[in-house]
Amino acid sequence: MSQGGIERRGLMLVLSSPSGAGKTTIARELLARDDNLTLSVSATTRPMRSDETEGVDYLFVDQARFDAMVAEGAFLEHAKVFGHGYGTPQAAVAAALAAGRDVLFDIDWQGTQQVAEKTREDLVSVFILPPSTGELERRLRARAQDPEAVVRGRMAKAADEMSHWAEYDYIVVNQDVEESVAAVRSILAAERLRRERRVGLHDFVETLRRGS
Repeated sequence: MSQGGIERRGLMLVLSSPSGAGKTTIARELLARDDNLTLSVSATTRPMRSDETEGVDYLFVDQARFDAMVAEGAFLEHAKVFGHGYGTPQAAVAAALAAGRDVLFDIDWQGTQQVAEKTREDLVSVFILPPSTGELERRLRARAQDPEAVVRGRMAKAADEMSHWAEYDYIVVNQDVEESVAAVRSILAAERLRRERRVGLHDFVETLRRGS
């Protein structure tokens, strides 16, 4: 992808949050409004939900296949969350970045740490916080797709997840979805202009200096 005729390497935009804080809604809005942003589709051992599509929401695999992919080194990151495996196939991500496309990740803090260890220079990480604990619980119950025990488990886990906020580049408090989407889009716009990512910048400046 180029900006002002200057070629640019793609970046990895990571969104993380406790369940119910709104990162999935924000991610969907970002994808709908930005043609150069591609969703990284994770593999998971979690059963498919009624509103999900294979290859769009996740790559649904059994535990044996997931374990084989881990052994093959096929994942950029992988983790076990609520008893299910999640992993990001790295080949598709590498191809997108090389082509100047940006890749959006909806992963947790464990996955973010793994990505940072492998490709920190390509990573832009954003942690989404709820405006309050009460609002987080309200949102989890409003989804009406998880049993009571699961909601309680997610609330208990949220405190641990939020303790990792300082490991992220940016923090967005999701009081209002539109404001949060605008904030993340501003982050994305600025990060795309970073000198280190604009691989064509040297040649562009040399052309300007020559008066061409």
